[in-house]
Amino acid sequence: MRSFAHWTPRYLFDRILEKLYRYRHPDLPWLTPLANQILIANLRDTDHGAEFGSGKSTIWFSKQVASLVSIEHNPLWYEKVRRELELLGKSNVTYLFRPQKPGENPLQSDYVREAYKIADSSLDFALVDGIYRDACACALLNKIAPGGLLIIDNINLYLPSNSRCPNSVHPDEPPVTPLWGQVYDRLKQWRCIWTSNGVSDTAIFFKPCRNSSGNYFSQMASK
Repeated sequence: MRSFAHWTPRYLFDRILEKLYRYRHPDLPWLTPLANQILIANLRDTDHGAEFGSGKSTIWFSKQVASLVSIEHNPLWYEKVRRELELLGKSNVTYLFRPQKPGENPLQSDYVREAYKIADSSLDFALVDGIYRDACACALLNKIAPGGLLIIDNINLYLPSNSRCPNSVHPDEPPVTPLWGQVYDRLKQWRCIWTSNGVSDTAIFFKPCRNSSGNYFSQMASK
Protein backbone atom coordinates (compact mmCIF):
# COMPACT_ATOMS: atom_id res chain seq x y z
CA MET A 1 0.00 0.00 0.00
CA ARG A 2 1.28 3.44 -0.92
CA SER A 3 2.34 5.53 2.07
CA PHE A 4 1.43 9.19 2.47
CA ALA A 5 3.29 9.63 5.75
CA HIS A 6 5.60 12.19 4.14
CA TRP A 7 2.65 14.46 3.23
CA THR A 8 3.31 16.89 6.04
CA PRO A 9 2.27 20.58 5.85
CA ARG A 10 5.92 21.42 5.05
CA TYR A 11 6.06 18.89 2.22
CA LEU A 12 2.71 20.06 0.83
CA PHE A 13 4.02 23.64 0.82
CA ASP A 14 7.18 22.49 -0.98
CA ARG A 15 5.11 20.67 -3.59
CA ILE A 16 3.02 23.74 -4.28
CA LEU A 17 6.15 25.86 -4.71
CA GLU A 18 7.62 23.26 -7.03
CA LYS A 19 4.48 23.25 -9.21
CA LEU A 20 4.50 27.05 -9.36
CA TYR A 21 8.16 27.04 -10.38
CA ARG A 22 7.49 24.56 -13.21
CA TYR A 23 4.54 26.65 -14.38
CA ARG A 24 6.50 29.90 -14.35
CA HIS A 25 9.61 28.39 -15.98
CA PRO A 26 8.22 25.86 -18.50
CA ASP A 27 11.37 25.77 -20.63
CA LEU A 28 13.92 25.05 -17.90
CA PRO A 29 15.16 21.54 -17.02
CA TRP A 30 13.23 19.71 -14.31
CA LEU A 31 15.93 20.31 -11.73
CA THR A 32 15.83 22.43 -8.59
CA PRO A 33 15.67 26.21 -9.04
CA LEU A 34 19.15 26.71 -7.62
CA ALA A 35 20.60 23.98 -9.83
CA ASN A 36 19.13 25.70 -12.88
CA GLN A 37 20.57 29.04 -11.75
CA ILE A 38 24.02 27.47 -11.43
CA LEU A 39 23.79 25.96 -14.91
CA ILE A 40 22.63 29.25 -16.42
CA ALA A 41 25.60 31.00 -14.81
CA ASN A 42 28.21 28.37 -15.70
CA LEU A 43 27.37 26.89 -19.10
CA ARG A 44 28.88 28.50 -22.20
CA ASP A 45 28.03 28.30 -25.88
CA THR A 46 31.35 26.53 -26.50
CA ASP A 47 30.62 23.69 -24.04
CA HIS A 48 30.18 20.03 -24.94
CA GLY A 49 27.97 17.86 -22.78
CA ALA A 50 26.09 14.61 -22.33
CA GLU A 51 22.89 13.60 -20.61
CA PHE A 52 21.45 10.24 -19.69
CA GLY A 53 17.71 10.72 -19.55
CA SER A 54 16.19 13.28 -21.90
CA GLY A 55 13.35 15.81 -21.71
CA LYS A 56 13.08 19.55 -21.20
CA SER A 57 16.79 19.56 -20.41
CA THR A 58 17.55 18.31 -23.94
CA ILE A 59 15.77 21.19 -25.60
CA TRP A 60 17.22 23.72 -23.17
CA PHE A 61 20.81 22.43 -23.50
CA SER A 62 20.50 22.48 -27.29
CA LYS A 63 20.00 26.25 -27.11
CA GLN A 64 22.83 26.89 -24.63
CA VAL A 65 25.84 24.79 -25.67
CA ALA A 66 27.88 23.77 -28.70
CA SER A 67 27.00 20.08 -28.66
CA LEU A 68 25.09 17.49 -26.64
CA VAL A 69 24.93 13.72 -26.65
CA SER A 70 21.59 12.61 -25.20
CA ILE A 71 20.62 9.02 -24.38
CA GLU A 72 17.01 7.90 -23.83
CA HIS A 73 15.56 4.44 -23.04
CA ASN A 74 11.82 5.18 -23.22
CA PRO A 75 10.49 4.87 -26.82
CA LEU A 76 7.50 7.18 -26.33
CA TRP A 77 9.59 9.87 -24.63
CA TYR A 78 12.30 9.49 -27.26
CA GLU A 79 9.83 10.15 -30.08
CA LYS A 80 8.40 13.18 -28.30
CA VAL A 81 11.78 14.83 -27.75
CA ARG A 82 13.04 13.81 -31.20
CA ARG A 83 10.09 15.59 -32.83
CA GLU A 84 10.70 18.72 -30.75
CA LEU A 85 14.35 18.80 -31.79
CA GLU A 86 13.35 18.29 -35.40
CA LEU A 87 10.85 21.15 -35.27
CA LEU A 88 13.52 23.42 -33.81
CA GLY A 89 15.96 22.40 -36.52
CA LYS A 90 18.64 21.56 -33.97
CA SER A 91 21.67 19.78 -35.43
CA ASN A 92 23.97 20.05 -32.40
CA VAL A 93 22.29 17.19 -30.52
CA THR A 94 23.22 13.55 -31.07
CA TYR A 95 20.04 11.93 -29.77
CA LEU A 96 20.22 8.16 -29.25
CA PHE A 97 17.54 5.62 -28.36
CA ARG A 98 18.96 2.80 -26.24
CA PRO A 99 16.09 0.69 -24.83
CA GLN A 100 16.28 -1.15 -21.53
CA LYS A 101 16.33 -4.92 -21.92
CA PRO A 102 14.82 -7.27 -19.31
CA GLY A 103 17.39 -8.79 -16.98
CA GLU A 104 20.36 -6.99 -18.50
CA ASN A 105 23.45 -6.07 -16.52
CA PRO A 106 23.44 -2.25 -16.34
CA LEU A 107 27.20 -2.08 -16.76
CA GLN A 108 26.94 -4.08 -20.00
CA SER A 109 23.81 -2.39 -21.32
CA ASP A 110 23.75 -0.46 -24.59
CA TYR A 111 22.54 2.51 -22.56
CA VAL A 112 25.58 2.72 -20.27
CA ARG A 113 28.01 1.71 -23.00
CA GLU A 114 27.32 5.03 -24.68
CA ALA A 115 29.03 6.72 -21.73
CA TYR A 116 32.16 4.63 -22.18
CA LYS A 117 32.30 5.61 -25.87
CA ILE A 118 32.86 9.24 -24.89
CA ALA A 119 36.50 10.32 -24.90
CA ASP A 120 38.09 10.88 -21.50
CA SER A 121 38.15 14.50 -20.26
CA SER A 122 36.09 15.65 -23.25
CA LEU A 123 32.91 16.81 -21.50
CA ASP A 124 32.30 20.18 -19.92
CA PHE A 125 29.20 18.81 -18.21
CA ALA A 126 27.12 15.65 -17.86
CA LEU A 127 23.62 15.19 -16.48
CA VAL A 128 22.55 11.87 -14.92
CA ASP A 129 18.75 11.76 -14.83
CA GLY A 130 17.65 8.44 -16.34
CA ILE A 131 17.96 4.72 -15.69
CA TYR A 132 21.04 2.98 -14.28
CA ARG A 133 22.14 6.19 -12.57
CA ASP A 134 24.90 4.60 -10.50
CA ALA A 135 26.43 2.91 -13.58
CA CYS A 136 26.12 6.10 -15.64
CA ALA A 137 27.66 8.29 -12.94
CA CYS A 138 30.53 5.85 -12.51
CA ALA A 139 31.17 5.70 -16.26
CA LEU A 140 31.12 9.48 -16.65
CA LEU A 141 33.63 10.36 -13.93
CA ASN A 142 36.60 10.05 -16.28
CA LYS A 143 34.77 11.63 -19.20
CA ILE A 144 34.40 15.04 -17.57
CA ALA A 145 37.22 17.52 -18.08
CA PRO A 146 38.92 19.16 -15.07
CA GLY A 147 36.68 21.99 -13.95
CA GLY A 148 33.66 20.34 -15.59
CA LEU A 149 30.31 19.57 -13.98
CA LEU A 150 28.56 16.33 -13.08
CA ILE A 151 24.86 16.94 -12.37
CA ILE A 152 22.93 14.16 -10.61
CA ASP A 153 19.20 14.60 -10.12
CA ASN A 154 17.31 12.98 -7.22
CA ILE A 155 20.69 12.50 -5.56
CA ASN A 156 19.05 12.25 -2.12
CA LEU A 157 17.67 8.83 -3.07
CA TYR A 158 21.15 7.39 -3.63
CA LEU A 159 23.79 9.06 -1.44
CA PRO A 160 23.64 9.94 2.28
CA SER A 161 22.67 13.48 3.15
CA ASN A 162 20.66 15.57 5.59
CA SER A 163 17.97 16.24 2.98
CA ARG A 164 14.40 16.67 4.19
CA CYS A 165 13.00 15.19 0.97
CA PRO A 166 10.99 11.94 1.24
CA ASN A 167 12.85 8.62 1.01
CA SER A 168 16.25 10.29 1.35
CA VAL A 169 19.26 8.25 2.43
CA HIS A 170 20.05 9.16 6.04
CA PRO A 171 23.51 10.63 6.80
CA ASP A 172 24.35 7.53 8.87
CA GLU A 173 23.35 5.12 6.10
CA PRO A 174 25.58 3.90 3.26
CA PRO A 175 24.94 4.63 -0.43
CA VAL A 176 22.11 2.50 -1.77
CA THR A 177 24.27 0.23 -3.97
CA PRO A 178 27.93 -0.83 -3.96
CA LEU A 179 28.41 1.04 -7.25
CA TRP A 180 26.99 4.19 -5.70
CA GLY A 181 29.52 3.58 -2.93
CA GLN A 182 32.34 3.69 -5.48
CA VAL A 183 30.94 6.89 -6.99
CA TYR A 184 30.56 8.38 -3.50
CA ASP A 185 34.22 7.70 -2.68
CA ARG A 186 35.39 9.34 -5.91
CA LEU A 187 33.14 12.35 -5.52
CA LYS A 188 34.46 13.13 -2.07
CA GLN A 189 37.35 14.80 -3.87
CA TRP A 190 35.03 17.00 -5.95
CA ARG A 191 33.52 20.28 -4.80
CA CYS A 192 29.75 19.97 -4.55
CA ILE A 193 26.74 22.23 -4.39
CA TRP A 194 23.82 20.16 -3.15
CA THR A 195 20.49 21.83 -3.86
CA SER A 196 16.96 21.01 -2.74
CA ASN A 197 13.41 22.19 -3.24
CA GLY A 198 12.01 19.96 -0.48
CA VAL A 199 10.60 17.51 -3.03
CA SER A 200 13.80 16.34 -4.71
CA ASP A 201 17.49 17.23 -4.65
CA THR A 202 19.95 17.98 -7.44
CA ALA A 203 23.69 17.92 -6.77
CA ILE A 204 26.27 19.60 -8.98
CA PHE A 205 29.80 18.27 -8.58
CA PHE A 206 32.80 20.22 -9.90
CA LYS A 207 35.68 18.04 -11.08
CA PRO A 208 38.92 19.19 -9.45
CA CYS A 209 41.58 20.82 -11.56
CA ARG A 210 45.14 19.62 -11.05
CA ASN A 211 46.59 20.19 -7.60
CA SER A 212 43.20 21.15 -6.18
CA SER A 213 41.00 19.44 -3.64
CA GLY A 214 37.28 19.35 -3.05
CA ASN A 215 34.83 19.09 -0.22
CA TYR A 216 31.88 16.78 -0.75
CA PHE A 217 29.47 18.26 1.77
CA SER A 218 29.42 21.83 0.63
CA GLN A 219 25.64 21.69 0.69
CA MET A 220 23.15 24.41 -0.13
CA ALA A 221 19.39 23.90 0.22
CA SER A 222 17.08 26.15 -1.73
CA LYS A 223 13.45 26.29 -2.71
